[in-house]
Amino acid sequence: MELATFQYILEQVTPCINKKWTNFNQAPIGTEEMLVVTIRYLATGASFRHLAFSFRMGRSTVASIIKHMIKILWNMLQPLHMPEPTTATFLNVSADFMKVWNFPNCIGAVDGKHVKVIAPQHSGSMYFNYKHYFSIVLQGVCDANYKLLVIDVGGYGKQSDGGTFQSSNLYKRIHQNKLNVPNPDSLPGTNVRAPYVFIADEAYPLMPNLLKPYNRRNRSLEHINFNQRLSRARKTIECTFGIMYAKWRLLSKAIETTEKTADDIIKAICILHNTILDREGFQRHLTLVTDAVPRDQMFELPRGRQLGEGQRVRDIFCNYFQVFLTDRARNCVSERRLTVQYDDRTDSVECEPVVTYFSVSAGKSSNDQPIADRSRSNLFTFCTGHIDISESLY
Repeated sequence: MELATFQYILEQVTPCINKKWTNFNQAPIGTEEMLVVTIRYLATGASFRHLAFSFRMGRSTVASIIKHMIKILWNMLQPLHMPEPTTATFLNVSADFMKVWNFPNCIGAVDGKHVKVIAPQHSGSMYFNYKHYFSIVLQGVCDANYKLLVIDVGGYGKQSDGGTFQSSNLYKRIHQNKLNVPNPDSLPGTNVRAPYVFIADEAYPLMPNLLKPYNRRNRSLEHINFNQRLSRARKTIECTFGIMYAKWRLLSKAIETTEKTADDIIKAICILHNTILDREGFQRHLTLVTDAVPRDQMFELPRGRQLGEGQRVRDIFCNYFQVFLTDRARNCVSERRLTVQYDDRTDSVECEPVVTYFSVSAGKSSNDQPIADRSRSNLFTFCTGHIDISESLY
């Protein structure tokens, strides 16, 4: 945290600290010192007694300051740095996900994180998780720039991520269409309309506005490609939790307070995380990701038996990514014929003189196994004339 950021936070919290000192206090504790004690506790995870020795205060005084300040931090900074998302906010988030991660119509990545706590009194096994320690679940939704949009704090450790999600206000508002989610829009470069979605891992339910990966069993090549696209975009929430754990070391140890105070501590850390990102920004270490320009009518919706709404939405994105070409590939597949090579077998596929989209039927290999069952390294070796495009096109 830079000094300018600290001064900004101090200006925001000062009006809420109304401490009346008497002449019995020879050296009253100022607002700046209270904020320093609180941030020192969150950043290091030091015990109250250790902080009491460091700042020459009583242990109970340190505990009282921290409990008071974490509530003020949330109340004053939350409206500024984590307001309720609006439709315009979700549209900006979707544009960032498309620009950085090549995932269209995405309005946030969802995941949960277990925060260690000491065993709450008279709680039994309610807070005991599958990792064999007591925890409170922090569920967060972040944008493409690692900023938290929505958090839900206080889930029992014994709950799964899906169970925590279904008991959260976020799930209720999605289910009741009260979350200001934008109306369905066309995928970039196509006339195929798809809803705006959150992305999550396998622990979450599949919903029209919440996508998760395909099952690991009996996956086709298209499903593998979709899972990789979703996983690449979803890792933003994993990185968000990683940044928080690296900066606020209290999260790396058990929080030795009551469960109510632990909830307030987690909320204070989340809002400080957003405040620092807004004030100081961050450095992104990514390679360039190209945009997609597939043709207007890339595919047809699946026919046959009626699928669930969530499955239908996921299949739309799956088919969209299947024909998602890189700029280099689009420049290279401009020849009349495109040779597709599978080990010792070579098939030729007629293409148009200007190719912006192609599809290849996998068929059978020499050992009579479907091509989709073989390793990805042998699936895509594209050659056009003397130009070799051996890298993955997806």
